Amino acid sequence: MIELLPVWLGIGCFAIAFVAASLVEYWVHRLMHKPLRLGERHRDHHRRNEAQGVVWEFLDYIKSTIVLLVPMFFVSLPAGIGWSLGAVVYAAFSSYAHQLQHENPTKCFWMKMPVHYVHHKYNMWHHNFGLGVDWWDHVFGTYKLVEWLTDEEQTQVRDSYLELKWW
Repeated sequence: MIELLPVWLGIGCFAIAFVAASLVEYWVHRLMHKPLRLGERHRDHHRRNEAQGVVWEFLDYIKSTIVLLVPMFFVSLPAGIGWSLGAVVYAAFSSYAHQLQHENPTKCFWMKMPVHYVHHKYNMWHHNFGLGVDWWDHVFGTYKLVEWLTDEEQTQVRDSYLELKWW
């Protein structure tokens, strides 16, 4: 029989890592917009107003955080697995959400307004830093609600959640 404590530890670590990853993503993006800190790659992203593709975005997220996944394995195997899965699942979700907001923002049903989309559309350098979720914009007071969907944008709606640039 499976011992319940390790299972619950893994589930708890998954949830904490998922939420923590969203917080890190929010702050990294917000800090990229501080004066003189906006990296050249990020500036180019804003100039082009396009994402690099779900897979490439995901690989960037994982590559830059892999070192943060290892320490939990020193706590226990279930904690390490849960923590790593939580971070990886959030990275996959966020990569998808980022691409979706650039290509088909009306499909972001989990947010009242696709914050990253309006961040770009209205050059909101001090607002709406979330990529996958808008929780932290609400918590830290950077959420700014705007009318974002024009008549023209409503007619450009695609039916598929998968009709995106993947590579």
